[in-house]
Amino acid sequence: MSASAKPNELRLTRLLDAPVEAVWRAWTDPEQVAQWWGPRGFTLTTHSKDFRVGGHWHYTMHGPDGTDYPNRTIYHEVEEFRRLVYDHGGHDDRPPLFRVTVVFEDLGEQTRMEMTMAFTSPEEAKRSAKFIKEAGGHSTWDRLAEYLAKKRTNADIFVISRSFPAPIETLFDMWVDPRHFSQWLGPVDTRMEFIQQEIAEGKTTFFKMTYGSGLAMYGKMHYLKIERPELLEYTQVFCDEEGNLSRHPNVPVWPEQMHTRVLLAPEAPGPAGEPWTRVTVTWQPSGNVSVAERQAFVDMRAGMTQGWTQSFDKLEAYAPAAARQ
Repeated sequence: MSASAKPNELRLTRLLDAPVEAVWRAWTDPEQVAQWWGPRGFTLTTHSKDFRVGGHWHYTMHGPDGTDYPNRTIYHEVEEFRRLVYDHGGHDDRPPLFRVTVVFEDLGEQTRMEMTMAFTSPEEAKRSAKFIKEAGGHSTWDRLAEYLAKKRTNADIFVISRSFPAPIETLFDMWVDPRHFSQWLGPVDTRMEFIQQEIAEGKTTFFKMTYGSGLAMYGKMHYLKIERPELLEYTQVFCDEEGNLSRHPNVPVWPEQMHTRVLLAPEAPGPAGEPWTRVTVTWQPSGNVSVAERQAFVDMRAGMTQGWTQSFDKLEAYAPAAARQ
């Protein structure tokens, strides 16, 4: 979630691989919205939905720990396929937390979704940004992208997207310079080192990931496409210490090969004019994938979110200092 020109607002931009009508239906059809609304691990029960100006959407979000979160959304503007304005987070016993404006831009086979959350004060915006991050709220929009892909192509994918207060060129360097890449990739208790480290189209890197427990895992990344400063694509496999193809040491039914797509895009500058960049990672099994392997991939999305979130936390802390070197 990026900063914005107004200190009492939070803004979010997502480029979704689906036509605008499909995105709109995913937002407004109760059966579809139940498939993705809320952070990972949450489920949704809609009690009633009167989708019109002045109408209400009454629903309960069910947390993975069994906690229920009742909500009542009030719609203020409904412009089909283009714009929604509503109050979020209120219920019978409390006022709304903030007002949401969502603009859907038709890009043919894609849709740009721009969301603005307006709070009563800059302090409320900062508190909410912290809460949303800690509660995993960003994964709601990752789940939307995954749902749209499944509905449109029957593909099971994993998506995670995050905005960073740094220029796009700086963020791109963090991915293509092995000296930087090895400093942030992996959860907080891991250390990455390259054995073969040339990152270029057609080249393959060989690396070792050591965990705090002492477990060492080896892998290779083969780079298919690198388009500075916007795109990287590579495949990834597990190896033994000699570089021979192997399987995940703890999940033997994990897919043999994964395909990673990394998209970088500039976002609106922050309050002081500082540049922001959105990074979106799409991960999916590649090659011949069994039913058991595909299910293992789907079942482990929560763990993938945790691992990538920790990596991105490290990247956010590391990138500014690295850029000044």
